[in-house]
Amino acid sequence: MKIEQVLVGNMAVFCYLVYDENSKEGILIDPAGNVQQLLQLLKERGIALRYIVNTHGHPDHTCGNEQLRKATGALAVMHAIDDDLFQKPEFSGWARMLGVEPAGPADVRVQDGDELTFGDLTMKFIHTPGHTPGACCILIDGSLFTGDTLFVGAVGRTDLPGASFEQLINSLKTRIITLPPDTIIWPGHDYGDRPQSTVQREMETNPYITDFLDEEN
Repeated sequence: MKIEQVLVGNMAVFCYLVYDENSKEGILIDPAGNVQQLLQLLKERGIALRYIVNTHGHPDHTCGNEQLRKATGALAVMHAIDDDLFQKPEFSGWARMLGVEPAGPADVRVQDGDELTFGDLTMKFIHTPGHTPGACCILIDGSLFTGDTLFVGAVGRTDLPGASFEQLINSLKTRIITLPPDTIIWPGHDYGDRPQSTVQREMETNPYITDFLDEEN
């Protein structure tokens, strides 16, 4: 498995190209702009893009979906809850207010525990509500792509429509820190002191885990 972390858009979003080096089939996780750069990267690596995967439905993570879908024929993937929520007119207006293209409905709607394959790789969807109702983390061969559920040293906002701090903390407690400690964390934004982390490091240093989860015990 090969992972390429690409900083895109104007909100420090990390997009990820993940591909099977043998078959050259791949996915893009959260293509939040810089579409021509991403298409050029696919061309340079010789990657056949199979899926456009969104960790959640916020427009700063989905605004490249439509251009990439048209250019590559790849299928857009999102948790069913966020797919329903972010197709409502008020959220399409939110995207336009941010000056980005709203994403259309997902081609593939997933639920917690669903798996999709590309090449010889399998991605598993872990439902982690909190930042949005349908937020997911994506687990591929020991790497966890956390979107805005978990950053390096922080977590995503919970003051937006549909968000819940209590749900987010529960997601950290029951869905993330239960993973093997050496699981690599690939966050949705470049907000930390390094571009990636591990479950173990976040358990030791992230205040939303060390403080808030300790308070519950």
